[in-house]
Amino acid sequence: MADIILHHYPTSPFSEKIRLALGYKRLSWKSVIIPSVLPKPDVLALTGGYRKTPFLQVGSDVYCDSALICDVLEHLQPEPTLYPPRNAGLARVLAQWADSTLFWAAMAYSLQAKGAAAMFEGLPVEVAKAFGADRAAMSAGMTRLRPADATAACKSYLRRMADMLQGQDFLLGSVPCVADFAAYHPLWFTRVRVPVMAGILDATPLVLAWMDRMAALGHGQMEKYSAEQAIAVCAEGTRFEALDDAFFQDEHGIALGSRVTVAAEVFGQEPTQGELLSATRTRYTLRRVDDRAGIVHVHFPRIGYVLKAAPTA
Repeated sequence: MADIILHHYPTSPFSEKIRLALGYKRLSWKSVIIPSVLPKPDVLALTGGYRKTPFLQVGSDVYCDSALICDVLEHLQPEPTLYPPRNAGLARVLAQWADSTLFWAAMAYSLQAKGAAAMFEGLPVEVAKAFGADRAAMSAGMTRLRPADATAACKSYLRRMADMLQGQDFLLGSVPCVADFAAYHPLWFTRVRVPVMAGILDATPLVLAWMDRMAALGHGQMEKYSAEQAIAVCAEGTRFEALDDAFFQDEHGIALGSRVTVAAEVFGQEPTQGELLSATRTRYTLRRVDDRAGIVHVHFPRIGYVLKAAPTA
């Protein structure tokens, strides 16, 4: 099997979710650090348009979105599982809530004026301006929580998580599952990236103790890698199909082989265009060709993404 290559940057919350999952599964992986804002020429050579962080590469296959990446890691290393057999559906639903509702509440809380100032303390003003402009472009059309509303929401969510942790070490039992990784990373951002805002966690010591247990999982065996090396690996054309739900599920009246675009429903809606190779019950796969990366198969989850026929010239 080709190497696992994670394209990420250190302060990315969703990257921390995947780094911990890699650690939990005791996997070895190669680390490519990517920019946090545009321009991202090496990223786009592999994804064709998708620019959210992180994404996973195995040979010439690129997997977008942390939810799909978790499925890939489960295929690569089934044990310990991210999806407990008796609660797999519940774990996925809770993870989806954490990756969306909890995440955006935590970001709105953490990046109010005091948190944003701490995040960019000591950096040139231009860095903060560039980050703000980049994220504004990615979130065009989104409704953001006001700081007071976000604070109230976070307090409620933390109390609910504390209730779940009564008498057990993790959200759904004695071992972590995908829900734990999804719920951890927004709170990790608050606690680690903007600690000036971390006082909100003090009222829920059970959540703090759970966070300590999650952090102790570590990040697995990581090796530094360059974007140039990753693109060269892709260009070699090693194919790796990490998921086995190959049945064609047509919800759009778009035939396999058609030129299509796939884009996120809300945040980061930049589309990736290519030939539709598969549309299964869980994901889409596009075949695209890049001058540097060669033939790339780019995979997206169905949930949270929009498939459309590509515009005609």
